[in-house]
Amino acid sequence: MKFKIIWSEYAETQLDKIFDYYLENASLRIAKNLIQELIAEPNLLIENPNIGQVEELLLDRENGYRYLIYKNYKIIYSVDEKKTIYTNC
Repeated sequence: MKFKIIWSEYAETQLDKIFDYYLENASLRIAKNLIQELIAEPNLLIENPNIGQVEELLLDRENGYRYLIYKNYKIIYSVDEKKTIYTNC
């Protein structure tokens, strides 16, 4: 069974802000492409969720957090025992 990716409400809000920024300061095409690429990046985790580095700033949390870097963005995520990956962009 492969892992499933779920974006948190916070992550979705951050994606909206990123889109709005690039829409205002660049173009619709650039904003759309960046968001599509950011959303696609965690697909790397489906086969191997441990490829991201451990998030040192969240070591005190109960869940283990890791992250991926895409361009200027850090995608923080955790994995549960039900093979679900929660992103917290």
